[in-house]
Amino acid sequence: MFSYSNNGVTVASIIDDRRATIENLYPIKIRVTYKRVRKYYSTGKTLSVEEWDKLPETKSKALISIRMDIQNSFEKIKEVVQKLELEEGFSFDALNARLSKAVSESINTTFHAKIQTLLDNGQVGSHLFYKDALKSIEQFAGNQILFESVTVDWLRKYEKYLLNHGRNYTTIGMYCRAIRCIMNEGRKAGILKDNQYPFGNGKYEITTGQGRKMALNLQQIKSIVTYTDGREATEKYRDLWFFSYLCNGINFADMLTLKYSNIHNGEICFLRAKTVRTSKVKKEVNAIITLEMRAIINRWGNKNKKPDSYIFGYLSGNETPLEQKDKIKSIVKLCNKRLKKIGAVLGIEGVSTYTARHSFATVLKRSGANIAYISESLGHNDLKTTENYLASFEREEREKNARLLTNFGD
Repeated sequence: MFSYSNNGVTVASIIDDRRATIENLYPIKIRVTYKRVRKYYSTGKTLSVEEWDKLPETKSKALISIRMDIQNSFEKIKEVVQKLELEEGFSFDALNARLSKAVSESINTTFHAKIQTLLDNGQVGSHLFYKDALKSIEQFAGNQILFESVTVDWLRKYEKYLLNHGRNYTTIGMYCRAIRCIMNEGRKAGILKDNQYPFGNGKYEITTGQGRKMALNLQQIKSIVTYTDGREATEKYRDLWFFSYLCNGINFADMLTLKYSNIHNGEICFLRAKTVRTSKVKKEVNAIITLEMRAIINRWGNKNKKPDSYIFGYLSGNETPLEQKDKIKSIVKLCNKRLKKIGAVLGIEGVSTYTARHSFATVLKRSGANIAYISESLGHNDLKTTENYLASFEREEREKNARLLTNFGD
């Protein structure tokens, strides 16, 4: 699509269709040819063959943006080639030396390396998050952002940009933590000097969104788990939500990957996928199988009860990490849609798969359970994390305390 040729050196943008990604896409590269030797340089973009064919004439905003990024990569290499021709003469060693310096100063390249590493490690959730963060950052500042350009002022402008595009402070904090991680890589590599580092006291401090408490009380939980409209789908997703609540507030990703081998002596024992790679101590979570949980397994569980079978047979075990992530995401979406309908009928706002975890922690707290026990049951490594789950300042509690102020004993 983009091509340049002079003095025996050819630079061209191409689709490298020799090997597809797991998403059945192909990398777009800049190919440099000199004396019949070809070298390929990544643009960080991937497309299907059909998208590549449409790219020159496309009217799609998404594809136009990709085309511009490819053109930027092409122009950058072309510019270096032209300078070499004028100065010292072209060679691949000279080209690579100049490109290496430029690339090493780009946070985009470090992001791409991080994204690929996460995918190779099977950390699909983190892989997708960093991909999403990079997309947002590149929409704000382009695909060649130098480490030294990420200043306190740059971060404040990015924060304002995200707010103007409807992002909340929780998302802003997450994206900025991703940037901080990449900037830390730059410090380790010696690309970024300590006095150029933009995070910390007196510099840019990452905002923390105040999460909305989503815990239900026992009466609300009872009304949900006894609700039926006669539809099997409603009862199935209702029961999956109830199982999550009873199983120490297990999140749906962990619940749907439980196998019968996770059952030991009347308990479900598992490691949280969210923390298993990041924690030095692998803390096993143990949840007693109640009569209600056993009834749910008997009704909706996999009839093949071999140790390696999933308890809830939504997964086959043959999925790639990305396919597994997509299946779980689809089930969560269907469940949340059904829970929203149940909540609308019962007059309960904000019922979702996530509510089960908050409710588990808060019900135990209201019942007088020790916070250390709650923390252990949730699989947390510190009490502070647990406290964030507890609906300490919910309206119900505030109203009860307000009444105490005028409890004169009349």
